[in-house]
Amino acid sequence: MSNSPNHFLEISQFDSATLNTILDDAQTMKDGRKGQPKGMVEADKPLAGKILAMIFEKPSTRTRVSFDVGMRQLGGETLVLSSADMQLGRGESIADTARVLSRFVDGIMIRTTGNEKLLELADAATVPVINALTDFSHPCQVMADMQTLREHKGDLSKLKLAWVGDFNNVTNSFIHASARFGFELDIAFPKEIEPNHDVLSWGRDNGAKITVGHDADAAAKNADCIVTDTWISMGDANDTGENKNLHNQFSPFQVNDALMDKAKGDALFMHCLPAHRNEEVTDKVMDGPQSVVFDEAENRLHAQKAILKFCMSET
Repeated sequence: MSNSPNHFLEISQFDSATLNTILDDAQTMKDGRKGQPKGMVEADKPLAGKILAMIFEKPSTRTRVSFDVGMRQLGGETLVLSSADMQLGRGESIADTARVLSRFVDGIMIRTTGNEKLLELADAATVPVINALTDFSHPCQVMADMQTLREHKGDLSKLKLAWVGDFNNVTNSFIHASARFGFELDIAFPKEIEPNHDVLSWGRDNGAKITVGHDADAAAKNADCIVTDTWISMGDANDTGENKNLHNQFSPFQVNDALMDKAKGDALFMHCLPAHRNEEVTDKVMDGPQSVVFDEAENRLHAQKAILKFCMSET
């Protein structure tokens, strides 16, 4: 086993060629499965005999199912763990957890809160660690988004994307992707929201073409795709007066027909899901012909299979 595990923690850690190779592999595997049973194992079983531990400190539908199914399709197996199942929830350090799991499994996927947990886990693990979401970033989702855009629009470097709504973990990963894939990114969010200045600085220092402002219409103008996310991130707040105030701040950033009309006529709509319908996006847009949200959801499977192969094939 290599002394340096092949982690997948952030899009920013890889160069453009590596990321495009991962996406090429994802598309090849997706194309090869057309018309085949969903349970079919890949012919070469690249991860046969391998076990992936999946740690969930945040609930999940797409992440859990796509990683579980993907690992099985690659010939491997999964072990699902929550804090309630582990001593991690009873005070054991993340580093010790990483060292123990590394003796039992061939890779670790984690969906957690603070990014420092991910970094501590990866630093102590002797097997690959995959970031399935932290409060800082969501690289697997954005890799699936990049695959979706390539399928529908082709060369990513020729595109303009408009991100409207919250400035959150997915926004951060889109900034990383903008630098690596070369698309223009116009971000519009409420003036009351503090952006991640460090990530913006990193993006600009690494050649990302980023515009930041507070006007959704301006961001959407001539966009090839409009992207949004929930206004209140999962677990951040309950339905309180504070939420109602946030709703008022975000309402000008709703993706509706009027906003889609500001983009190109063939613009796409993307959302990582789950969506709060008729809050950040209307039913008409969500279910309309420009929406590719379920293509995105499916591509979580294919993009993550390629990431799993990239990380675990040589371990």
